[in-house]
Amino acid sequence: MLTEQDVPDLWAYRSAYREPAGFDAFWKATLEEARTHTARLRLDPVETGLETVEVHDAEFPGFGGHPVRAWLRLPRERSGPLPAVVQFHGYGSGRGAPLDDLLWASAGYLHLLVDTRGQGGAWAGGGATPDPVGSGPSHPGFLTRGIEDPHTYVYRRVFTDAVRAVDAVRNCPLADPDRVAVAGASQGGGIALAVAGLVPDVRALHVQSPFLCDIRHATRLTGEPPYAELIGYLAARRDLVEQTFATLGHFDGLAFARRATAPAWFSAGLRDEVCPPSTALAAYHAYAGPRHMRLWEFNGHDAGGPEDLAIALSAFGALLKTSSHA
Repeated sequence: MLTEQDVPDLWAYRSAYREPAGFDAFWKATLEEARTHTARLRLDPVETGLETVEVHDAEFPGFGGHPVRAWLRLPRERSGPLPAVVQFHGYGSGRGAPLDDLLWASAGYLHLLVDTRGQGGAWAGGGATPDPVGSGPSHPGFLTRGIEDPHTYVYRRVFTDAVRAVDAVRNCPLADPDRVAVAGASQGGGIALAVAGLVPDVRALHVQSPFLCDIRHATRLTGEPPYAELIGYLAARRDLVEQTFATLGHFDGLAFARRATAPAWFSAGLRDEVCPPSTALAAYHAYAGPRHMRLWEFNGHDAGGPEDLAIALSAFGALLKTSSHA
């Protein structure tokens, strides 16, 4: 498959997604409750043998005050508070090992790589954050956990954890609170986009092949995981289709894109059968702030890979490397 449709038609596509009534009130109440817990990073240094990068095992209170784990990495040689990149990982993955993901710290940033609660058993070194909240019947995987109601849905907790990660970084004396960017690929891109909408004064956003965008449209285009979990669940629960999409409407990246104003860099692969490119373009077109999109003709879910990271390094450098206190 080259694309799901011709490139001009992809660019012209606009989603039929309509956000639910009460979207803003739902998230306002959710974050107000979470922020009753003080967002502080607990840091324990990790001995790695690295000479230029310092690594800390980090923890902060997320949804419900539940402990969320992360790795905090930063350059050993530094003066004053650093610009920060808060990164979220792909579906089923975890924060990995201390020696992973050295890019942003090597480029002079404080880098917080955040676990996704309940995940981390599938690939990339695993995670360390449980989800202490149970759920009703769900399809194997994470996507349908608690999907009966937006208040119990797992991504309410995940997105809240992500917002609290930014809050915790801003409260950390090692970081400049006015120079915080968010980034991620796939699920991590969907999480970063949600944060950009919920914390509209972040300084920059970078997303590759974002998941959880234009969700109902995505389920019509692909049967690949993770969307296959949602399809399987609704195949068994035929009576819950509209209720399920009513829940998912509170977590669709298009709603967050409409509220995000930070300069944003998007990318997608035209051969992506996991997160179809039209869903990334739908989020791009909905985005309220300055935005850039790069489409990669011969790539799939990897999008531009390291080329995308080079674009992000250049863009973030221009925005974040000048101190807000200079």
